[in-house]
Amino acid sequence: MSDLTPTPAASRLPAALRAMRPRQWVKNVLVLAAPVAAGSLFQVPVLVSTAWAFLAFCLISASIYLVNDVRDVEADRQHPKKRLRPIAAGELSVRTALILAAACLIASLVLSWLVTPLLALTVAVYWLLQVGYSLFLKNEPIIDLAMVASGFLLRAVAGGVASGIELSQWFLLVAAFGSLFMVAGKRYSEISELGAEAGTRASLARYTATYLRFVWTLACTAVILSYSLWAFEQRGEREWLGLPWAAFSIAPFTLALLRYAYVIDRGDAGEPEDVVLTDRVLQVLAVVWVVPLGIGVFT
Repeated sequence: MSDLTPTPAASRLPAALRAMRPRQWVKNVLVLAAPVAAGSLFQVPVLVSTAWAFLAFCLISASIYLVNDVRDVEADRQHPKKRLRPIAAGELSVRTALILAAACLIASLVLSWLVTPLLALTVAVYWLLQVGYSLFLKNEPIIDLAMVASGFLLRAVAGGVASGIELSQWFLLVAAFGSLFMVAGKRYSEISELGAEAGTRASLARYTATYLRFVWTLACTAVILSYSLWAFEQRGEREWLGLPWAAFSIAPFTLALLRYAYVIDRGDAGEPEDVVLTDRVLQVLAVVWVVPLGIGVFT
């Protein structure tokens, strides 16, 4: 048997649910970013609206993953890991996948509309951009990076839209360049993982590792600068050594980004959620970062 023959993934989850990629829904916690930055997350109306936004993005993300896997089914069967996805492995038919994608899309739009029409508009724009990427723009250099990064950015924006929080310029800059950092890092890791075979994938064939390193380095620098300028502006009643508490979160935030960059440089940053869920050092830095940030924002 060829080593490219699809083998069903060992999982007790139904094929339809696995095709919706629930593991990747962790990305949707980005909807919490705006309420956290504004110090409003624990206000009941904000918390409820944000929770509904999270669910809406889980559904819309599932719809996009299904459409993407239908579009790439033949290419995925040639990939060492993606060949195990339910559609590529033949566990879920293309017809069933498309019906499920439509159901998730409708459910997400209805739910987000009930929260606020602006959230429904944000979700619709997200779906159009990501499906447009999957169907038409996946193989366009630079554009593909921007399209995927826009998915992370719109998640962060959706949290503010759902809860009626005004988004600052610093928040938007951190979200935008942070998204680009993760996407370029993922592409870099894919090139490192596939090696000579990277040229056989249209989405990677036009990139070099040197160029992608430049992109994620530039994005990382912009994130650190933007976050630092935002943190120094968060002056309130609670300060220490003449500095706002949020300023003390800059060091662990920077170290966390450098840790993520280290994972990228090793070629192990294939999926952001996998890095976050498995890297213990990154998790510890996240906890250390949250403490001064929480004191500065919520007190």
